[in-house]
Amino acid sequence: MSATRSVSVADSLAEVRAGVARACRDAGRDPASVTLIAVSKTFDAAAIEPALAAGQRVFGENRVQEAKAKWPSLRNKYAGVELHLIGPLQSNKARDAVALFDAIHSVDRDSLCEALKAEIAKQRRAPLLFVEVNTGGETQKAGVLPQDADAFLARCRDRFGLAISGLMCIPPADDMPAPHFALTAKIARRNGLKLLSMGMSADYATAIELGATHVRVGSAIFGERTRKL
Repeated sequence: MSATRSVSVADSLAEVRAGVARACRDAGRDPASVTLIAVSKTFDAAAIEPALAAGQRVFGENRVQEAKAKWPSLRNKYAGVELHLIGPLQSNKARDAVALFDAIHSVDRDSLCEALKAEIAKQRRAPLLFVEVNTGGETQKAGVLPQDADAFLARCRDRFGLAISGLMCIPPADDMPAPHFALTAKIARRNGLKLLSMGMSADYATAIELGATHVRVGSAIFGERTRKL
């Protein structure tokens, strides 16, 4: 879909970039240590192009099929695009996900690890892999429970031979996000993982303060979504 906005996507993107830089300065961090992922899920190519024209190259999508429909043509037009899958991944979509995405943020179960292992070997293409941690223990959400994360990470490495680069979390909507970000960072530290995918439009500054290396910002750049796909 295209969004009707009083403020342009380019202006909103510039504002978010400035906010990320400010949060990094406040946390005593180098702004280059944080990657801004512009979450373009549900937005069509026409809505995304202004961000591409403004130099944004890292984007996040929730669904493999939606990304397959719109990104090949955009990638042909704009060099250097990096695509991140930030939504749940079905094992039967692992082939397309490995082919299309440069990073997958939602590794969370053995069956998916098995599928990813097979496709990475077959395609000789290895996207960055993040394990999703369900820090709030929410039954409706994907992700590994915090108490199971260490064992799951060990299985990723030892049983499936997967190189996990980091962790991802989405705090419960009604909770203060900081404790969830701090817990995710603690699990990452004790497992020697350097990347943390944490923080969205409303809380990316807090996430940066607590160590996020990737922040996933959608509505603050593209506007509110009027419908879900």
